[in-house]
Amino acid sequence: MLLNIKNLTVAIEGKEIIKGLNLQVNKGEVHAIMGPNGTGKSTLAAAITGREGYEVTEGEIWYKDQNIIEMDADERANLGIFLSFQYPVEIPGVSMTNFMRTAINAQREYRGLPPMPAGEFLKLMEEKKKLVDIHSKLTNRSVNEGFSGGEKKKNEIFQMALLEPTLAILDETDSGLDIDALRTVAKGVNELRSEENAFVVITHYQRLLEYIVPDFVHVMYDGKIVKSGSKNLALELEDKGYEWLKEHSLA
Repeated sequence: MLLNIKNLTVAIEGKEIIKGLNLQVNKGEVHAIMGPNGTGKSTLAAAITGREGYEVTEGEIWYKDQNIIEMDADERANLGIFLSFQYPVEIPGVSMTNFMRTAINAQREYRGLPPMPAGEFLKLMEEKKKLVDIHSKLTNRSVNEGFSGGEKKKNEIFQMALLEPTLAILDETDSGLDIDALRTVAKGVNELRSEENAFVVITHYQRLLEYIVPDFVHVMYDGKIVKSGSKNLALELEDKGYEWLKEHSLA
């Protein structure tokens, strides 16, 4: 099993957001997590990746047979966990080329490998740019500086393609995307899917799941996963809405 979350409870500034959540993810799987605003979806992503300000008060997060609760975010990233942010930040003055070469070489150092030669890195960049259909005019600029919302999301998928994580968490990657950008982002994800990695896709809407077809859909409500099923569960939610969960007391 790649990821095994057991009875996870997470608080922010003393307020409990996630309340005894369980989730299991194997290599080769895509899991979609849906649910209304404020139910803890992004908090779950932050807890898995080790972002500061999120206090795990109970439970365990096992990744590659290690309990990573005490690891910092850098170490989790070096182990192959990647987070695509809902709101990617701009980093003025830092070129995409230098940013990504530094990130890749940091992972290589962690794994006992020498730095990637410049020529090999540039060849890899060109290969991945084609994969996610991103233009050189974006990769030649500072990280996300002056990018549109869609360009930032596409750039996140480009970074993921370069880093080749084992576990990729996409936190509302479809937020604010028009249909063309959505298809481009989904194409990149689908090209990167393999039997050796896994994806956790966090979304409000079923439309993303028309392009990234999940193996499992989980519904979060009030800090817990209250229902799991196939991709058809997303269609059911689209039809009935999230109030259906409350009305039927599935928690």
